[in-house]
Amino acid sequence: MTELRSAQWYGGDGRDAYIHRAWMRRGLPDDAFTGRPQIAIANTASDLTPCNRHLDEVARSVRDGVHEAGGIAQELPALSLGETQLRPTAMLWRNLAAMATEEMLRGNPVDGVVLLGGCDKTIPALLMAAASVDLPAVVVPGGPMLTGTFRGAPLGCGTDVWRLSEEVRAGTLSRDDFTRSESAMIRSKGHCNTMGTASTMGLLAEALGMVVPGVAGTPAPDSRLLAAAHGTGRLAVELVAADRRPSTVLTGASFHNAIVTLAAIGGSTNAVVHLLAVAGRLGIDLTLDDFDRIGSRVPVLVDLLPAGRFLMDDLHRAGGLPAVLREVRDLLDPAALTVTGRPLVDYLDDAEIWDTEVIRPRSAPLVDEGGIAVLRGNLAPRGAVIKPAAASPSLLRHRGPAVVFDSIEDLHARIDDPDLDVTADSVLVLRGCGPKGYPGMPEVSNLPLPQKLLAQGVRDMVRVCDGRMSGTAYGTVVLHVAPEAADGGPLALVRTGDVVSLDVAARRIDVEVSDDELAARSPNDATVDGYARPFRGWERLYVDHVLQADTGADLDFLLGSSGSEVSRESH
Repeated sequence: MTELRSAQWYGGDGRDAYIHRAWMRRGLPDDAFTGRPQIAIANTASDLTPCNRHLDEVARSVRDGVHEAGGIAQELPALSLGETQLRPTAMLWRNLAAMATEEMLRGNPVDGVVLLGGCDKTIPALLMAAASVDLPAVVVPGGPMLTGTFRGAPLGCGTDVWRLSEEVRAGTLSRDDFTRSESAMIRSKGHCNTMGTASTMGLLAEALGMVVPGVAGTPAPDSRLLAAAHGTGRLAVELVAADRRPSTVLTGASFHNAIVTLAAIGGSTNAVVHLLAVAGRLGIDLTLDDFDRIGSRVPVLVDLLPAGRFLMDDLHRAGGLPAVLREVRDLLDPAALTVTGRPLVDYLDDAEIWDTEVIRPRSAPLVDEGGIAVLRGNLAPRGAVIKPAAASPSLLRHRGPAVVFDSIEDLHARIDDPDLDVTADSVLVLRGCGPKGYPGMPEVSNLPLPQKLLAQGVRDMVRVCDGRMSGTAYGTVVLHVAPEAADGGPLALVRTGDVVSLDVAARRIDVEVSDDELAARSPNDATVDGYARPFRGWERLYVDHVLQADTGADLDFLLGSSGSEVSRESH
């Protein structure tokens, strides 16, 4: 084995090496600094990120595995992003979390890292960091919570929040019952139990090869997660010895497999933005068109909310991700490796489906062609996305007059106005919610439906927005419209009454206004006044440098990687 990176700190008998060793002893034996790999445990646990709170326990199991394999484990707290708590949106800090983790891994005496994430933005941020610093790395997803029940029926966290809150607004569920359901929604430790972004990104990290095969999707309270964490700690030491880095695992072939997986599991639209961002850190030429080309016609096999019926602990007992991937094995790239050094497809031979209601066989899919569809047109010149599996089939081809909201505040003020000129055929348009405009591209695209239409029994409408929606959400929603309104996109020019045309089969989203008329229009004052104008701090840096959704919404100066080299001493 070549000399460990950490020897640059600990090797020798000079003053600086003395300082590095002496301050780190704290009960460690002398040989802790001579030839034993230093493994960081990048831990996103936080009381304010409830889905990640249990990661301290997972970290202890990782630590045990590292020590058993002869390494030295060093826990490194990482910026934690809780989707349910952070305002204006956790997405605003994904790039900051990635940048901070990258720099702390690069600047410390670390030979390899185990990445602990769960809630939506934490796994993407950790993958972005690992890709940029390119030290041997492996992910342990924190896992989903167990299923809660209310009035005898299972609750899908996130999805049933949206559903039940709309029933309250429709007058079909009392506010008291809605409040009573709250205590049953979150049954245990772990992240959302629907196929939301957290579940999706944990599974996609495995499809990318960055998780030990078969681990992703293990429920957070399951003791097998701790056993897997222990084994992953041992593997981290092996990764250092083999010099197996993210750049050897995260290849074009692995992103191909992630896109196939995203479609087969009916995963979150947010994964598009995250996969593009990770690829950008590696210099891999991944585009929106690749999601349509590779994944749009892949069948959805996993019958989970929000597109289906079941929840994540059902997926685990039914055979988990390997059972899903075995059904689409012919669509996977067999060259893609995993952190174990073996190809992903090598782990599929013995995978079985134990419940064909939860994981459908290829011959009887939940949806024949359910992958993310990429739309273009004069309303989204650089693209937009829609999740057909979570949409109403009758609305996938639709024309209707726009009802435009200039900001989220405008939406909240007017959506339930009984005098709002809106019908079930209208297209709800919300702008000013992109990366620059909000800032941070919040999960607001699944707009609430007008109360008067809910009372009439309407439960879905075509909605168009330059923001994101929760991976737990559902509906016929066109989102990630690029360029966003605040970046000069045509969404800023749409007026109430303009006819919007959606044709998913043709991959089109258009406003039926001539190019000349659109060119003659200017954004109205209310739209422009709604754009974010931060004057300092991270928000200012973010707005000045964030890229658009079609390339991953990373910061322009963070594309690519800087490697793990640190040339200058600290004393």
